Amino acid sequence: MKVAIAILIAAVIGQLPIAAQARKTTPAPRRAPTTKPQPKPLPKVTEPAMFSCPMLLGEGVRTQRSFCDVPIGRDAASGVMIQLPPHRGPVTVTFDLHNRHTYSEEQVKSNRGYSKYTATVGAMTADNTLLSRAVVQSEFRNAGDLFDRVSGGSGPGGLKAVAPTGLETITLEIPEEEQSISIVGEKLSVVRIDGNDSFIAPGRPIAVISNVMLEYSPAPPPKPTPTAKPRK
Repeated sequence: MKVAIAILIAAVIGQLPIAAQARKTTPAPRRAPTTKPQPKPLPKVTEPAMFSCPMLLGEGVRTQRSFCDVPIGRDAASGVMIQLPPHRGPVTVTFDLHNRHTYSEEQVKSNRGYSKYTATVGAMTADNTLLSRAVVQSEFRNAGDLFDRVSGGSGPGGLKAVAPTGLETITLEIPEEEQSISIVGEKLSVVRIDGNDSFIAPGRPIAVISNVMLEYSPAPPPKPTPTAKPRK
């Protein structure tokens, strides 16, 4: 009887390491990693830009646009400053660029009104880094070549002699970190019947912009600041 009990105890003891090993080698089921849901990006906004105009030409009679002169400049502060609202990702800035013509009815009637303009402007960041350049080139022969006439002048019908001519739609992609850009003039070349001219002196208006628009993804609203609980 004692021998049978001893054999049974030995058998049980011999099986214990195998069961323990089985428990050790059986892997526990892994849980799938949990990820926080990312907030959905806000829909893009397209809206007119807010900008400061150092030389306002005036309002168009036909288009009702506000036309702004672009002077030649060496830094961002001297140009047309376009403010960018709080945004996420790059901002797309578009505007129409025109040449600048001084209209004379007498020259047109005498067939001496021809002019060919090539104006170059630059887009700068607030720290005067050049982002891009744009060029508008157009020819003027008669009043039909004017893009619009500008009100507020002393000419016939209360029109200004200076008017935008030609049209080049410019599209710029501005990096996310920028809060504003400036459009500054660089140079102008003019071809006339009686000769050619080039202008690079700072301060001279050489082009006109209008219809400045922005397309961007708004920045998410700031998280509310937690309020401290009053002490009891």
